[in-house]
Amino acid sequence: MKTINYKLSSIVVAIVVLLSSCSKDFLEVEPKGTSLENNYYQNQEQAFAGLVAVYDIMRKNSGGFENMITMMNAGSDDHYAGGGGATDGAGIQGFSNYTLNPNIMPSSFWNDHYQGIFRANYLLTKLPDVPMDAALIDRYTAETKALRANYYFNLVRMFKNIPLITVPMSSSEFYTVTQATPAAVYAQIEKDLTEAIASPNLPATVSSAESARFTKGAARALLGKVYLYQNKNTLAATELAAVNGTPGGTSQYGYRLLSNFADLWTVNNKFNTESILEVAHTNASSIGWENWGNGIDEGNSVNVMCGPRTYAKIASDAPDLPSGWSFNVFTQDFYDFIKLDPRFAATVLDMKDLQTRGKASYIGGYQDTGYFLNKFIPRRSDVTTGTGEPVLNYRQNSYVIRLADTYLMEAEALGGTGARAQALLDAVRARVGLASTPVSLAAIKAERRAELAGEGHRFFDLVRWGDAATKLASRGFRANKNEVFPIPYKELQNTKLVQNPGYN
Repeated sequence: MKTINYKLSSIVVAIVVLLSSCSKDFLEVEPKGTSLENNYYQNQEQAFAGLVAVYDIMRKNSGGFENMITMMNAGSDDHYAGGGGATDGAGIQGFSNYTLNPNIMPSSFWNDHYQGIFRANYLLTKLPDVPMDAALIDRYTAETKALRANYYFNLVRMFKNIPLITVPMSSSEFYTVTQATPAAVYAQIEKDLTEAIASPNLPATVSSAESARFTKGAARALLGKVYLYQNKNTLAATELAAVNGTPGGTSQYGYRLLSNFADLWTVNNKFNTESILEVAHTNASSIGWENWGNGIDEGNSVNVMCGPRTYAKIASDAPDLPSGWSFNVFTQDFYDFIKLDPRFAATVLDMKDLQTRGKASYIGGYQDTGYFLNKFIPRRSDVTTGTGEPVLNYRQNSYVIRLADTYLMEAEALGGTGARAQALLDAVRARVGLASTPVSLAAIKAERRAELAGEGHRFFDLVRWGDAATKLASRGFRANKNEVFPIPYKELQNTKLVQNPGYN
């Protein structure tokens, strides 16, 4: 699978899909007449295949039409959903204009993450009995717990009131599950991450062959973020400081800010020194439309989604781009905010300007502003020449956590005050040639908006800061409702789950 650059055999995929999905479509399928559950994990190779299957849900960040980046961007003040029209993706459109309801809520944001959790739960029960080196069992266990924590973190941020399931369950048991408190879910996330970090066999760094796997640094960065989201700022600062090291220097885990901001978005610059947790994609797949978004596709879908429609290069100095679907166009407000920032060119493709100057043309999509998400727009050289459908097989990786993010999170956890918070903020700004500015929470918020634009963080930041109701009022955001998604309608049918407030 793409996440750690290995392929699974078809039998592993069959096992995982058959036994692990939370969707009732899968729950109704019983593995009758087989002994797969009892007989599969018999050696190290099979255990590794199970671990890869747990990792594979990481693709949700940037794979498939219903990916985390474009969905979360659409609900922020920096983007519109865009696309081909008001009905182009009911879920992403509904989130962007705050008309999202249980019937149009894309169920994959619930199901895919629970699929990863169920795969993790199952593997954790099997690993102790696999005849393999004890240190390797311990490493696989630590990675699996870190992955489960990441999936629960996404779920609790998106839906808040969710079931907490940590052991394999039978099909019938899913209909009797109730929701846990968010505090209980966060406690489990912390437990999984602290146990993973404590493992002597979870490596501090990995070789290039294992570059998308969890390390101690990645687990600590995620734990620091989890603490920050709960306002456990002292704990957050401690974990993030261990990840960050001396601002502007190289940390104990080998992390260092890239000297050139634009290099973060160079497709070949995968797993660079700023990358802490990254999702891998490949253009070598043969995936076509019939497989897109079903869990076995391996391309980055954000690329085609964010590109301008019917793009045509006119002048020789215009970018050479394939056409896209015009999702996640930037708002005028964001353009005005970033237009004088050194990160502008790497962040925004200004098609309005290119077209006005006769250098390129495009056809505006829905909610078109002319401002496109340049971080993820591929160049024609990135189009696959393989057997797969080209628009579904882009190979750009996506960051889940990178070092500039953890710098700014630590500065925030420090209350936006003090010498270290100042140094962290200054390091992010100095990388792009900006002078020091007095550190404060307001300065950190502004820096996060400029630095991390279009990477799927802004909506979560606004909610966490309590700023969403003000910043998103013009979009229809309602306080005490739209901070979280509605639970998909089909997940409530014949179960004990209760809909989130305001969505009944």
